[in-house]
Amino acid sequence: MSLTRRQLLVYASATTTLLQLTPGFSFADEPPVRGGTLKLHIAIEPPILVNLTHTAGAAVYITGKVTEGLLTYDLDLKPKPQLATAWTESDDGLEYTFSLRQGVKWHDGKDFTADDVVYSLQTLKASNPRGRATFANLASVTAINPYLVQLKLSKPAPYLLTALAACESPIVARHIYGDARPETHPNATAPIGTGPFVFKEWVRGSHVILERNPHYWDAPKPYLDRIIVRFIADSAATVAALEAGEIDISTGGVPLGDIERIKTNPRLAIEDRGEPYTNGITRVEFNLDNQYLQKQPVRAAIAHAINLEFIRKTIFLGYGQPLYGPISPEMKNFHVADLPRYAFDVAKANQLLDDAGLPRDSNGTRFKLTLDPLPGPETYRRTADYIKQALAKIGIQVTLRSQDFATYVKRVYTDRDFDFTLNGMSNLFDPTVGVQRLYWSKNFQPGVPFSNGAHYSNPKVDQLLEAAAVETDVQQRFALFAEFQKIIVEDLPDLGISTVVNPIVHDKRVNNFFVGAEGLGSNAAEIYFKS
Repeated sequence: MSLTRRQLLVYASATTTLLQLTPGFSFADEPPVRGGTLKLHIAIEPPILVNLTHTAGAAVYITGKVTEGLLTYDLDLKPKPQLATAWTESDDGLEYTFSLRQGVKWHDGKDFTADDVVYSLQTLKASNPRGRATFANLASVTAINPYLVQLKLSKPAPYLLTALAACESPIVARHIYGDARPETHPNATAPIGTGPFVFKEWVRGSHVILERNPHYWDAPKPYLDRIIVRFIADSAATVAALEAGEIDISTGGVPLGDIERIKTNPRLAIEDRGEPYTNGITRVEFNLDNQYLQKQPVRAAIAHAINLEFIRKTIFLGYGQPLYGPISPEMKNFHVADLPRYAFDVAKANQLLDDAGLPRDSNGTRFKLTLDPLPGPETYRRTADYIKQALAKIGIQVTLRSQDFATYVKRVYTDRDFDFTLNGMSNLFDPTVGVQRLYWSKNFQPGVPFSNGAHYSNPKVDQLLEAAAVETDVQQRFALFAEFQKIIVEDLPDLGISTVVNPIVHDKRVNNFFVGAEGLGSNAAEIYFKS
């Protein structure tokens, strides 16, 4: 089989690389300064530190700093070398070859080879909630030699070259895992990687310490000596720590109501671009096994009772956009803008419930539900409070339930002990990877977090998603996703609330933390403190 010439070559020179990675760089600018400890704040402590068999959201800010991927991406989602230095794709999209970086060492001193890539991709396909879909068409992955890997697909996977970042498809050490079950292996919480930082310690409930890798393949990077990742759930404490200089940078932990005041602080600055690799959304997910919520008119009534524009203005304070379907409008190549909408209409919501045979009792209550908001930034709790008030107007009595992250995940995805939940998801870089998992009936797998928690099943939707996953024609693929979006809006297994913009608050001395599509989830090799 002949291969195309779409071979992407390695770096040209150190100067070229710096120009590519540092917007606005000129030779008049000062060179990166070596040294210092970056204090990075994350609001939600993840259950693991490597996204090999888990897709815990906050872990993306740690994973790639220790454990790398084959590729990384610029702000336009164009792939760039990381552990792979060059790659080719066959004309029919069924074969990929990756030339691997030579001379790379794992943090324990062992050599990185093609065997590590083979093991990692096979494990992602078998055990990762998103990897099951991403690598569903991966028929074989073979080490041709220690630094050349060949992937053969049973069907095309048009999203594959965008799915190989560290935060999505980490490459782990085969010799570390051996024959143990990857789902329970201790490397998930004390990782050994090839990245610019070496895992030092994790004190649960407090912090993770990462130290500079002195043998990193991309010398003289990293520039920092150390990263301390601090976990602070309380937003007021987070703001106080930032203002006191105890935190250098925070993502998603600062109340939106404090942003304007923080802008007046001469030491702090705001970065409010979304991360193109994640495309976060907030949504209400219904448990379709619930006796009330299994009825589409009931879900439609709830949709009509919730004012998305009010949420955008008063809770998200103008950040983000109302979400009227399953695909974020930030994903411009896939999003359909003119989908049918459930207009805010309390009278219509009440009429739908009356017609569904759910009258009010003497207290004005039709039925009761429990809402489980995702533990995390205050926007979840405030939105949940609003939903409780909004549904009271149509006779649905809502109880809010608070819990820690681990309990929430177990309740929703393992025990299925919930009525409906307000959660955050990543649409990611392609709907097959970030969206399909939420609606594909084959991804209803109790015990697997951040999958089809609704227990939604529609054969037509399955057909559309599976066809789009292998369609290489851009226009036809869009048409498949367009039809999918219209069906989801009609069936309403979930209700979109908003796209997510989590402003990054940072000390002005912190430089080069947003150099690619992964944003703050990058490997941090470029970060340095301005003198």
